[in-house]
Amino acid sequence: MEVSSVKKLEQLEFSLDSVTDLSASSASSSTPAVATFSCVDGVTELRFLQSDSTHCFNFDLASAQLFKLGPVHFICVSDSSEEKSFSKGVNIKFKNDKDSNDFCESFQEWRKDAVVQGSSLQNGTVSANKSKFDNKIEASSAKMYFHYYGQLLHQQNMLQDYVRTGTYYAAVMENRSDFAGRVVVDVGAGSGILSMFAAQAGAKHVYAVEASEMAEYSRKLIAGNPLFAERITVIKGKVEDIELPEKADILISEPMGTLLVNERMLESYVIARDRFMSPKGKMFPTVGRIHMAPFSDEFLFIEMANKAMFWQQQNYYGVDLTPLYGSAHQGYFSQPVVDAFDPRLLVASPMFHMIDFTQMKEEDFYEIDIPLKFTASMCTRVHGLACWFDVLFDGSTVQRWLTTAPGAPTTHWYQIRCVLSQPIYVMAGQEITGRLHLIAHSAQSYTIDLTLSAKMWGPGASQGGILQSSTCKFDLKEPYYRMSQPQAYPVTQEPPLQPQPELNTQDIQTPNDELEEELLQQLPQNLSAQL
Repeated sequence: MEVSSVKKLEQLEFSLDSVTDLSASSASSSTPAVATFSCVDGVTELRFLQSDSTHCFNFDLASAQLFKLGPVHFICVSDSSEEKSFSKGVNIKFKNDKDSNDFCESFQEWRKDAVVQGSSLQNGTVSANKSKFDNKIEASSAKMYFHYYGQLLHQQNMLQDYVRTGTYYAAVMENRSDFAGRVVVDVGAGSGILSMFAAQAGAKHVYAVEASEMAEYSRKLIAGNPLFAERITVIKGKVEDIELPEKADILISEPMGTLLVNERMLESYVIARDRFMSPKGKMFPTVGRIHMAPFSDEFLFIEMANKAMFWQQQNYYGVDLTPLYGSAHQGYFSQPVVDAFDPRLLVASPMFHMIDFTQMKEEDFYEIDIPLKFTASMCTRVHGLACWFDVLFDGSTVQRWLTTAPGAPTTHWYQIRCVLSQPIYVMAGQEITGRLHLIAHSAQSYTIDLTLSAKMWGPGASQGGILQSSTCKFDLKEPYYRMSQPQAYPVTQEPPLQPQPELNTQDIQTPNDELEEELLQQLPQNLSAQL
């Protein structure tokens, strides 16, 4: 039997700047105190002992709740399960953010064990604590997200992506030895299709975890397949909240969004790994790669630019719309384009950024910084950066990739392109550098900062100067779903250079940003104004 994490923790003390009884009068003075966690005779308690008196506030952690009012200001209350009301509480303040954060982390760990041990929490029961998910994701975004995935028509859209569904089926069935007799957790199970694949492969038991209303549909679907029903338990809840009775040998999930990381479900995937997977367990998928390459697409650029032309009307029913043209132009170019494109539009060999799901920490997804370095294969205008992804199912028997690359069979993810409002010109053999910087936000997506620069060509090139640089900001949450099938573009440019092997971003030397900025400042004023 696994030892409780509470027993592993030493008794901790936290110094408080003040503690005040909520039931006391407003004139009551606050007093410094010490907070301690302890477990005596199976009862886990939080105690606040005032430093100038012997008065002590005791809270049973199985029924205690902590509410954050500010960075260092909290209210701790104890609720009465019979009366459904709060029976007592204290107002507490810390001296600094570090003490506050350390206390919160300890409170969550101690209370988690107190609830599980004291209340005999059943499978899928959600604790009263506000989870990590709720703390970092806007409630409105989460509501829309779970509403979307709770509808059968959207599940059907994913099930009918035969590249996606067929690859998952092949990856599981070709690696039966990994699933046979094993405990499996399906993270974000949706319709439960992956859970049933695992059961078909001989899994001993599958826990299908799904937070949306789709959990009820998956229960119904699984019940209608009696060969699997006895070995699959559907749990409605978030992986951040639920408890499982045993560790998993296999984690399976489909957590990918556009650009791999959109929707931020990969964070829940690694949280499930840390909470539920045994040390020698396997993850399906195991790793992911974001692929990137500069592209040239005059048709797409003109299409994007023309969208804002509406706002150049000077007499629209007697109204001059031109004051909003600049904002509209910027708004359209802040939308990443989601569609399928002809791979011949790429003007350089791709590179990739590896994400190892078995090693990544949740916090590593908050900010992803990718240095870029390409060699142009033709003389053309570069209109932006094209991106796609693939994931690897690293089975014991067969390794299988699921790819969304241009030229491969199209998936419901398509590809994504970040279009620059100011293209850059390149010559064949010219070096293109830059940076793709992704910052997570609470709407379950990312803000993207893209910079592409072309190195100086001709005399002075050996000095490493920058001739052109173009920067744009994009919101991955608000893409332009163009979703056209790839068109056949006539190739009128010079023939490409010999193809080069794809470059891993870890092999790129980060450029000296200060040097580049200094060189840009040295450019003639008329040229700088054009960049």
